[in-house]
Amino acid sequence: MLKPLVKKFAIWATIITIITNIYIFTYPSIHPTQCSWKCYDKTNESSEPDISSLSSLGKYTYYTKRYLNDIKNQYLTKTEQENTNDIHLLAFGDPQIKGIWHNTPYITRLDTFGNDYYLGHIYSMMQKRLSPTHVAIMGDLFSSQWIGDSEFFNRTKRYMNRIFKRNADDTWLYDLKKNNHDEMGLYKVNWTKYANEFKLNPNNSFAGYKDVYSWDPENENYLFINITGNHDVGYSGDATYQHMSRYHEIFGKDNFFIEYDVETDHPWRIVVLNTLTLEGPALQPEFVDNTWEFLYQVFERRFNGSTILLTHVPFYKEEGLCVDGPEFRYYPEVYEKEPYKANLLRSQNHMSEEATNKVFNLIFDNKKPGIVLNGHDHEGCETIYNKKGASWIATKDIDPSADYYLQEITVRAMMGEFNGNTGLVTGHFNELTKLWDFNFTLCPFNIQHFWWAAKASAIITGFIWSFYVLL
Repeated sequence: MLKPLVKKFAIWATIITIITNIYIFTYPSIHPTQCSWKCYDKTNESSEPDISSLSSLGKYTYYTKRYLNDIKNQYLTKTEQENTNDIHLLAFGDPQIKGIWHNTPYITRLDTFGNDYYLGHIYSMMQKRLSPTHVAIMGDLFSSQWIGDSEFFNRTKRYMNRIFKRNADDTWLYDLKKNNHDEMGLYKVNWTKYANEFKLNPNNSFAGYKDVYSWDPENENYLFINITGNHDVGYSGDATYQHMSRYHEIFGKDNFFIEYDVETDHPWRIVVLNTLTLEGPALQPEFVDNTWEFLYQVFERRFNGSTILLTHVPFYKEEGLCVDGPEFRYYPEVYEKEPYKANLLRSQNHMSEEATNKVFNLIFDNKKPGIVLNGHDHEGCETIYNKKGASWIATKDIDPSADYYLQEITVRAMMGEFNGNTGLVTGHFNELTKLWDFNFTLCPFNIQHFWWAAKASAIITGFIWSFYVLL
C-alpha cells in the first residue's frame, strides 16, 4: 500500500524537478531578444514581429517556438560569435551580499549561502550564453560599509569564488592576508601607510590605461570592472582612509579610464567614476578634491571618441522620472555618537544638479554618442539627458531642440527580490555615420524562490526515490 503511494509522489517530484531545473537553466531563452546582444546586421534578425493580431493560441504557439528555437541555437547548433568590433558589456546592479556572524540564525545562514549561488547562477548563465567583452558590477558589492577588515576580506572571497568565479585559487588573497594581518592572523589593512602615500601623491589613486581587454588574460578573456558603491566605501561624509585603502588594495582604483582603438576611426573609452567622493561636506575633503582632479585630467585629454561612463549614484533628475527622487541627508549639527561628522553628507539618492552638469560637461564635451550606467536605485530607470547650453535636463524622451543628448541607464538590481536582472549594453560602430550606436536591454531571471524550488525539489526527489528503493 505504501510503496505505490511513494512511487506516485516520486514521479510527481521528478516531473517538478525536471521542469524547474529546465527553467532555471534556460530562462534567457524565454526572452531571447532581451537576453541577447543587439543585432545590427542588414536583416535585423533581433527585431520582434507584430503579433498583436494573433489569437491567444497563436501567441502561445509563437512564444513556444521562439523559446525552443533559442534553446536549439544555444545548446545544439551554437556557433562561435562573429569577430567584430562590437562592445558587449554585461552590467549587474547592486549584488549587496550579506555577512554571517557568530550569532546569525541557521536559517539566515542558509539563505545567505543560497543567495551567493543564486547570484552566481545568473552570472554563469549570462557569461556562458553571451561571451561578453566587458563585465561591470555597478557598486554596492557588499551590503554594508560598516564591516571590519576581516569581514571585508571574507565577503571578497565569496564574491570572487561563489558569485563571479574569478579566483580559481585563493593564492593572491591569502598572500595579501599573510602580509597584512592583526595579532590573530585576520586580515587588517594598513590604512596609515595608504593615507601617507595618498597625501604625498594623491594622483596615484587614479589611473589611465589603453586597450585593456582583461586584467588576467591567462584566466579571463573579458574585462571585469568593479565600481565603488556607498556600501563599499561609504558616502563622502563617512568615507575614511580605512574604507578607501582596503577597497584599493583588493579591488583596485576607484577612478580610472581605459581608451580603446585610439589610432582608428572608431575610438571609444570607458570612464569609471567614484560618485561617492564628488560632493560633500566630506569627512576627508581631499578625496573629493582628488576625484575632481581626475575628471579635469580626463577632460584635458580632449578625447575624440565615444564614452561609456560607469558610476554608482545616478545623476540629477526631477522627482517622478524614476522611483528615487532627489534627496540629500546630512548629519545633524549636534551628533553625539560621532561628533566629528556634524553637518557632513550622510546619504544621497542622486548627484546634485550642479555636479551633474559639471561631470557631463567634462566627460562628454566632444558631443560624440555615449551612454551612462549606474546603480543605487534598485528599481532601475532609463532617462535621457538633453544638453542645452551648459545645462543637462533629464527627461523620458529626446528633446529635438537640444544641442546633444545622452542616455542614462540605472541598472535594475540583480538581487532576488528584484528578479535577478542582467543589463546588456551593445556598442556598434556605424560605418555610414562613423559614429557609435549604443543599445541597452534588461534580461530578468526570477525571484530567488524559483531557484530555491529547483534545488530543493532535486534534493527531495532524491530522498523519495531512495526511500522507495528501500521499501
